Amino acid sequence: MVTPSVIRGQSPASCANRAANICGVILAGGLSTRMQGQEKTLLDLGGKPLISFVVARLQPQVAYLAINANGDPTRFAGLGLPTIADKSPLNAGPLAGILVAMKWAKDKGYEDVVTVAGDTPFFPEDLVRRLGAEMRQSRKKVVVAASRTTGKGLTCHPPFGLWSVDLIDDLHQALLSGMRTVIAWVERQEFTTVVFDSATHDPFFNINDPDDLAMANILVRNMQRYD
Repeated sequence: MVTPSVIRGQSPASCANRAANICGVILAGGLSTRMQGQEKTLLDLGGKPLISFVVARLQPQVAYLAINANGDPTRFAGLGLPTIADKSPLNAGPLAGILVAMKWAKDKGYEDVVTVAGDTPFFPEDLVRRLGAEMRQSRKKVVVAASRTTGKGLTCHPPFGLWSVDLIDDLHQALLSGMRTVIAWVERQEFTTVVFDSATHDPFFNINDPDDLAMANILVRNMQRYD
């Protein structure tokens, strides 16, 4: 179970980057094979569970927030957020999580939902605002994040996307046909990207193995030093 350490509940907060018409879902599934079976989102990062950082980044940006994860939901109880599961037998990973997020958002009365990966603690604090602005301007139903860092060039991060719930049926059919990767489905849509630049670390740096976790702890210590 997660120790309470971040914003609790779903009450509105004053935040310049909050999108009143967009809800958010943290994709917290995955097998964590490179972490010897430990659940990545509950790993210790700077003295707190990794997912605490993800919640603290996303919750001020959206109107309502949930966690997408299968298994026992009580392990996230300390976060004070609803947990929505993928009950499909297809085992389709984050693509199934996006479908669950769309359905949950539609049931809540929202037209769009943003998703983020649960193992990526340093994504931009203006992510939702910028994705939403691009969706309004481009009139596309899919907007995904990309980053440009020194030495790496441009990298697309499809789990970090803003999705219209109008695409529920399309995504459902894609999953039934055997599609399993987010980028494969995105490339079938009329989509656009928002590029986030960084001169230091990639803001979409994700934690896959013990070396990544060690690097993330260094980044946390550096951030705390300058707070």
